[in-house]
Amino acid sequence: MAKLIALYKKPANPAAFDDYYFTRHIPLAKKIRQLRGYEVNATPLATPAGPSETYHLAAILSFDSMADLQAALGSPEGAATAADLGNFASGGVELLFFDTKEV
Repeated sequence: MAKLIALYKKPANPAAFDDYYFTRHIPLAKKIRQLRGYEVNATPLATPAGPSETYHLAAILSFDSMADLQAALGSPEGAATAADLGNFASGGVELLFFDTKEV
C-alpha cells in the first residue's frame, strides 16, 4: 500500500479553510479513481509538547501501490485536486509520499 500525507499549515481563517476543505476539496479528491482511503485528523493536531503551532490538518490518502499513487497524481482528477490547493490552503501544505510495509 502507498500513502500520501498532506500536512496543512495553519490557515489565515481556519473556519473558512474547514468549510472549503470538507465541502469542496474532499469531494473533488474522492473523484480520483485510484484512491482507496481518505482519512483526516478527528481532533486538533498535537505534538509531545502540546498543541501544534504549525499544522492545522493532516490528511492521509491510501492507494494500492506507488504506481497507483503516481497515476492518480498524473490523472485529470489528480491535477484538478492539486490545482484546488491554491483556493483554500493559505498557510501552505507539505506533501509526503511513501510505500508502507507491515512490521
